[in-house]
Amino acid sequence: MKATAKAHTNIALIKYWGKRDDQLILPTNNSLSLTLDGLYTTTTVEFQEGLEADTFSLNSVDFKGIELERVSKFLDLIRSQYDIGELHAHVQSTNAVPTAAGFASSASGFAALAAAATHALGLDLDDTELSRLTRQGSGSACRSIYGGFVEWEMGERADGMDSHAVQVAPANYWDVRMAAVVLSDKMKKVSSREGMKRTVDTSPFYKAWVDSIPADLAEIKDGIREQNFEKVGAIAEANCLKMHATTLGAVPPFTYWLDSTMAVMQTVRSMRDMGIPAYFTIDAGPNVKVLYLPEHEEVVHTTLRNVPGVTDVVLSKTGQGITYL
Repeated sequence: MKATAKAHTNIALIKYWGKRDDQLILPTNNSLSLTLDGLYTTTTVEFQEGLEADTFSLNSVDFKGIELERVSKFLDLIRSQYDIGELHAHVQSTNAVPTAAGFASSASGFAALAAAATHALGLDLDDTELSRLTRQGSGSACRSIYGGFVEWEMGERADGMDSHAVQVAPANYWDVRMAAVVLSDKMKKVSSREGMKRTVDTSPFYKAWVDSIPADLAEIKDGIREQNFEKVGAIAEANCLKMHATTLGAVPPFTYWLDSTMAVMQTVRSMRDMGIPAYFTIDAGPNVKVLYLPEHEEVVHTTLRNVPGVTDVVLSKTGQGITYL
């Protein structure tokens, strides 16, 4: 009972930041993302009779503690929900994403884990059910089930059955590129979950953030439909800045940005001043993602590599959804 799945990370253009239910991971707002081909996780899950506990390795390193607990807890959910019994598994993952540094490693990680585990067990889940299941491991992971532009619908039901991702446009709809600008691959001091909860509970800016989402979503989906790059980029950049503003109002306040984060942001603005359409977005971490069009790839890549503090720039095209290897 063994399967291997590959999932690509997704980067939110309209951010997910806050939960209405922590246990079921139900968000306070819809979000919208772009799946990337250059950042991904490949996971093999093998269920074995007689295995007394789950095991987990990432990039050939065996993990115990909280990392193993998160994987095992998610497998417990699958065992319980699909009446699997006490069957345990070896989980081996390879991550082509900097872990816990704002590159959505948990999105590709839990999407690959959910797909490989259910496939190994012979469960025939459609994409909606797989997305709903994956959400309960890591919220943004539900969007990595699909390629292209993807919306996570927050839903209204208390049981979360209507909270899952849907595809807005497939990977081949529009050739939009994204550069992942690596500034730090260190574990961040404030995790996404901790930062999100602190912001929801204490930031006076939070309600205004939530209230702004419906208009941003409507506008960015119009931009995608029209393939209007400047419109999509401007909305994504503004939405990112609004999200990060909420963290400055939290108690105690915090930010994920470094000096080099600010330097990359200013470099992107300078490229626009020179007539190169490029827009930034930043998740819960210091690293920056830059949207651009294929005809500007060389100059965008070179310009970003030359910013002090940048250690790498990973270029991505629009990625596909879950694949089985």
